[in-house]
Amino acid sequence: MDMMTLLWTVLGFGMASYTVIANDSIQTLGTWIQSNKDRFDWKTMWLGASSVLLFALWYGWTVNGGDISYGRLDKIPYIEPQWYHALAPGVLLLLTRFGVPVSTSFLVLSAFASTFVLEKMLVKSFAGYGVAAVSAYVIWAVISKWLNNVQLGGSERNWTIAQWTVTGWLWWTWLSHDMANMAVFLPREVSATTLAAISALFIAGMGFMFREKGGKIQGVVQSKTDTNYVKSATLIDLVYLIILWYFKQYNNIPMSTTWVFIGLLSGRELAIATFQGGSKKLEEVFPVIAGDFGRLMVGVAASMGIIIGIHTLT
Repeated sequence: MDMMTLLWTVLGFGMASYTVIANDSIQTLGTWIQSNKDRFDWKTMWLGASSVLLFALWYGWTVNGGDISYGRLDKIPYIEPQWYHALAPGVLLLLTRFGVPVSTSFLVLSAFASTFVLEKMLVKSFAGYGVAAVSAYVIWAVISKWLNNVQLGGSERNWTIAQWTVTGWLWWTWLSHDMANMAVFLPREVSATTLAAISALFIAGMGFMFREKGGKIQGVVQSKTDTNYVKSATLIDLVYLIILWYFKQYNNIPMSTTWVFIGLLSGRELAIATFQGGSKKLEEVFPVIAGDFGRLMVGVAASMGIIIGIHTLT
């Protein structure tokens, strides 16, 4: 590997590592951060999340023969990174700092994947959004009358234990899927020394994110009903975990987990506004849902622009 290739590898992987985790943190850690930010010190939460991250990273490396992507890059062969590959996470970094939740899978993998693979990713992601939205709508429509925090039973301690357990499992499930968005910059087999350096980089990036309490991207979670309550946050994470686990096991084609999460929140908001009679009315919910979906389309448009640009340059 020559010096320029090494430079673009380090820059691309470094930016992708921070921005993929920071942008997608709303899915797996967002409700957890939101409902615990006033109850636990950020260092405690950083330690808990980092422990799961290190387990997922080293376990995947061990069982997959040095491949930390959990096989998600089987259909995307390794390409030595060039400057235009590093451009993708650079765009993602800007969008993350402005608080725009976009598909990191599309934005990063589009620089490496063929149009055939991207088409399959797009179809799977649309299916994920639809399944999540419909499932959330049905689930919250059925149980909406039990979802206010006065009627939900159980002690605060038991709900906290349940939330930390569900969040840990969800975090591991997401990592084993979206690790590919970062590993795409690396050879498919990495050494133990490289893995140790990656671990240190991940932990440092996590620390920065937790110190910022999720950053601007956390606004997507904050704008949704009751996400600052442990009980509501636990139920959101549990439903998301089940849906994400299903699609993860379905096949090895990467997908946008952001689309799945936004779809879930959209279906949930519609059900609460329709059946629970909360503070938000339907006419207030639709603009929020449309705005979230519009941000997802920004990511798709940026991905298409990257693909066209790379094909033009090469």
